[in-house]
Amino acid sequence: MQKPIIAITMGDPAGIGAEIAVKALGNEEIYKKSKPVIIGSRCAIDDALKIIPSNLKVKVIKDTKEIQGEFGTIDLIDLNNITLDEFSYGKVSEEAGKASLEYIYKGIDLAMEGQVDAVVTGPIHKEAIKAAGSPFAGHTEIFATRTQTKDYAMMLADESLRVIHVSTHVSLRQACDLVKKERVLPVIHLADKALKDLGIKHPKIGVAGLNPHAGEGGLFGREELEEIIPAIAQARKEHINVDGPVPPDTIFSKVIGGQYDIAVVMYHDQGHIPMKVIGFKYNKETNKWS
Repeated sequence: MQKPIIAITMGDPAGIGAEIAVKALGNEEIYKKSKPVIIGSRCAIDDALKIIPSNLKVKVIKDTKEIQGEFGTIDLIDLNNITLDEFSYGKVSEEAGKASLEYIYKGIDLAMEGQVDAVVTGPIHKEAIKAAGSPFAGHTEIFATRTQTKDYAMMLADESLRVIHVSTHVSLRQACDLVKKERVLPVIHLADKALKDLGIKHPKIGVAGLNPHAGEGGLFGREELEEIIPAIAQARKEHINVDGPVPPDTIFSKVIGGQYDIAVVMYHDQGHIPMKVIGFKYNKETNKWS
């Protein structure tokens, strides 16, 4: 079986993206299952290697056909679009924002051309990409626009929990206004399709409420009655196995317990907080996160 080629966009040169990528490619297990290639800048990768104890070498390539995919050698598509003199680590800059956008665009284009099988994105800084003139709030919107995708949503997943968002990078006040049937229903559709693409033949979808206790019959808000419930009803007419609205403080334990395969959440932090509580682990003995 041919190993998939995985493009890794380096992220903001002034951030930790280069270091994370280099550390990851120091794990031999990755090479047993894939052929990774970093899209970034040689200067930042070389700098990262100076602070990481390893014997890794860098091979700059011009074409994905040159990828070796051998442990010990980092295949790098060097866009050479920034120098060490043009940014400072930990500082927001237009130059670093522009460079990070170009890594993402290259990764997307290679995927669309079929030259890579997937794209893993390093961290970017939203202030930096805005300074570079980008209108996008984050990776989700960049990918959607570059691929001309109209119907999309952000989905997060780990071994025990999956969430998909009705809205993402907007203020909480604006997020409440975005809870409309016309948005909730397409996200239910996307959740159903995504899980089927992942091999779950009959997905069980739970939809979170927006308000405490999912509105308690309109006592704590009417979004559930006027927007969320009608969206769920329509999805059921389309033979989608969907339930809700489920109170936000209980839906995630139901996904983890297997009652649902995914939670449709109404806004960014409603989904991100439980996801990161489950996905990130802190070791107080070593003072490190994993």
